[in-house]
Amino acid sequence: MFSGIIEEFATVVAIHQDRNNIDFTLRCSFVDELSIDQSIAHNGVCLTVVSIENGTYVVTAMKETLDRSNLGLLKVGDKVNVERSMMMNGRLDGHIVQGHVDETARCIAIADADGSTYFTFEYKQDKAMARNGYFTVDKGSVTVNGVSLTVCNPTENTFQVAIIPYTMEHTNFQDIRLDTIVNIEFDILGKYIARLQQLA
Repeated sequence: MFSGIIEEFATVVAIHQDRNNIDFTLRCSFVDELSIDQSIAHNGVCLTVVSIENGTYVVTAMKETLDRSNLGLLKVGDKVNVERSMMMNGRLDGHIVQGHVDETARCIAIADADGSTYFTFEYKQDKAMARNGYFTVDKGSVTVNGVSLTVCNPTENTFQVAIIPYTMEHTNFQDIRLDTIVNIEFDILGKYIARLQQLA
């Protein structure tokens, strides 16, 4: 489980295709603290460390993950938001993030907010998914590329988030442009409430 508070971004240093899987080799400042089998969120996707060598680590993404996320679009040199799993004695500064990306969204607008920046994202409109809790609500939580954010101005298939300068500097939001594809994870609380209503 994660909180959506990004520790830093890792840099992709190698990509290797293994049948339907992709192995990503990354470098970040805390490689020496990692262990095999550890879970790390990459742009919000929970992946397992499978190898550590020469100041880098390797994680594997399977086809299901690649189909639902933007990881398949990564190139060598790209920055990836990373967060290690929550410690049970820590503060939940963001919100409950599972690291199970629901789908991707596309950036359709970027606007100055007098010091901060508004990003608007559009995702696939699907009534069946919405009935299962895959939607955003005003002032609710959403995870974008692993970052815990507050929703503004949601519609049926768009939402806006405001990014402060600190977040811009310390995450790969600094690389998001119009048409950039991002990973989104909807709030797990909404999914449970939607499911309970179906069973009532």
